[in-house]
Amino acid sequence: MSAPPENWEGQSTATPPLFNGQYYSWRKTRMIDHIIGEDYELWDIVTDGPLATLKINAEGVEAPKTRADYTAEDLKKWEKNAKAKKWLICGLGPDEYNRIQSCTTAKQIWDTFQVAHEGTPQVKRSIGTLLYSHYENFAMKEGETTQEIYTRFTTLTNELKSLGMIMPEEDRVEKIMTRVLPITWESKITAI
Repeated sequence: MSAPPENWEGQSTATPPLFNGQYYSWRKTRMIDHIIGEDYELWDIVTDGPLATLKINAEGVEAPKTRADYTAEDLKKWEKNAKAKKWLICGLGPDEYNRIQSCTTAKQIWDTFQVAHEGTPQVKRSIGTLLYSHYENFAMKEGETTQEIYTRFTTLTNELKSLGMIMPEEDRVEKIMTRVLPITWESKITAI
């Protein structure tokens, strides 16, 4: 399931979405929107890292810069890294925080969460294959309302999207109209 249960608290624009280890794909999407809404450059720091701050030492070998060697641009990137880390960490419970406690960059935190909750690329591919199979075989359940069908279908397509598998809107509409709704809807589908 990619959405929290009905009794979740609303979110503030001043605090990141809470995360207790459940509903990762829901939180992931909310966190992306939250970080981008705060500062678009923060998202670059989360996805790309603050970038290496290396210098060529006396022996001609690349070595990490000391804080005294940082340029104004280096400091800006590390400042944005600290801000992105704050947004990623503030909404975590103790168990989730323990996972990322040793991470020094926002990118490391983000990548750690992705592996922990989505798996390695091979696992993600397997999950994606399984979810796609569910998508292809999606059908109305006995006694299910159209709202329940739509909610279940949207949850499934959102989970696929979080794994990078985006179903075109035309395909989703066609699937619902021609293969999911019961025969009693045939006259309405024809009218549409």
